[in-house]
Amino acid sequence: MRTVNIHEAKTHLSRLIEQAARGESFVIAKAGKPMVKVMAIDAPEARAMKRVGFLAGEIAVPDDFDQMGRDEIEQLFDGQA
Repeated sequence: MRTVNIHEAKTHLSRLIEQAARGESFVIAKAGKPMVKVMAIDAPEARAMKRVGFLAGEIAVPDDFDQMGRDEIEQLFDGQA
């Protein structure tokens, strides 16, 4: 995603708005720090939210994963390691 500084955004606002309306979102930064994201109103939500379950069926987590290494961890806390 393109990042533009405030001065560039003010200078080229019309062009940037047209690009955003075509689906080319951009970020406006102040002193290099991202401040706002500009995107079309009818643009789909951020893709990060749609990634839920993207590894479904690709990995397996054992039922006892929260107990794995328990004895070793207890020994480390007890100073026996």
